[in-house]
Amino acid sequence: MKQRLAAIGTVEALPHRVAAFLSREIESGDLNPGSLLPTEQQLSEKFGVSRNVVREAIAQLRADGMVEARQGIGSFVLAPEQRAAIRIDRETLKEGQNMERLFELRCILEAESAALAAERRDQEHLDAIKAALDRMSGEERWEDGSIDADLLFHREIARATGNAYIHTFISFVCEQIRRSIYYARQTNPLHDLVEVNVGEHVRIYEALVAGDPAEAEAAMSAHIIGAANRVGVKLPASRTRHTDGGK
Repeated sequence: MKQRLAAIGTVEALPHRVAAFLSREIESGDLNPGSLLPTEQQLSEKFGVSRNVVREAIAQLRADGMVEARQGIGSFVLAPEQRAAIRIDRETLKEGQNMERLFELRCILEAESAALAAERRDQEHLDAIKAALDRMSGEERWEDGSIDADLLFHREIARATGNAYIHTFISFVCEQIRRSIYYARQTNPLHDLVEVNVGEHVRIYEALVAGDPAEAEAAMSAHIIGAANRVGVKLPASRTRHTDGGK
């Protein structure tokens, strides 16, 4: 099974590769609509990965509208007509203009999400965001596992808004830019990239702790504009207006 996973692609992190494999099984009919996915333990053994990897993969499938979680039971495969999800063909993101549009969408969604989170977060939210930040800045910072922590940081901020729709949309968008984070780590000096990236996330977190919506919005916008630049995407000048709000 590990060989089958490797065949999916070597550039994506494990959760995405597991999700991609399961998605193909759903699309091919090997996993029928209405069927219950195997348990985390069963999938972990099947793919030879940790349960955390499986959990992230299933979260991606939920964000893509492929499966539906039912509390206390598990995740069920949805029929195509039941999938209320936006789909983006990742192949189209190889075109620079489409990647620019995706980062522009991130800037709009996540800047406002950060501002709302600064107003609405509680200590539990802050603890979850800090846990993701600690993973990013700890021993995992040199490894691809830090990509998962990075995306989790953004999803936890979206969760802190208290708006499930915001969380759903941002979770979806996060998965679309996973490959761009990997690409940035391959094309920029890793030490400098990690230091800058962690510093941007620290500024966001500090604004959330302070409960400062304007600073949180500005910090998030600055981070996304910087992230876009690091993969060769320059956002329109109109997006940079957000970076002045908290200074």
